[in-house]
Amino acid sequence: MLRLTVSGPPGSGTSTLVDKICQSRDWTSLNGGEIFRNEAANRGLSVVQFSALCKQDLDVDRALDTKLKEIISSKNSPDVVESRLSGWWAHQLGLDCLRVWVSVSDEERARRIQNREGGDFTGRLQESIQRQADDNQRYLELYGIDMSDMAPYNLIVDADNIDADEVFRLVSNELGG
Repeated sequence: MLRLTVSGPPGSGTSTLVDKICQSRDWTSLNGGEIFRNEAANRGLSVVQFSALCKQDLDVDRALDTKLKEIISSKNSPDVVESRLSGWWAHQLGLDCLRVWVSVSDEERARRIQNREGGDFTGRLQESIQRQADDNQRYLELYGIDMSDMAPYNLIVDADNIDADEVFRLVSNELGG
């Protein structure tokens, strides 16, 4: 059964947090971003290109999100689900779980993405800002979700000036036991 959703923009450290939580508690997880990236790869597209396709063909995005909602609301759901909208879906579905948003600045996200994937900082910053804007517009069009609205989340972590271990500690303390 779902215990935790972890959301945040690309480069915010959500995958690292999920890995640490799952290792420390022997929990299972599902990465919605991985589903997105796998579908992009299956279509021979980069994440940026697939994001643009999803913006043009909203049925692609709806199908991925419907699949994710079915998974998180099932009794066999993983313990942790990571995706930008998983907190929204859990909130809308009335699921009793901790819903975490990990927040970081555009610059910090670009640095982290550059460290993970290479490229120059300015290019990564521009890509990151554009992808975030495209995705935010798409979520608003698709579902009426304003990604600046943090109401669905019961824990918001500002991770700009803290490391992954501190983010883990904050979330782990909130989970208790």
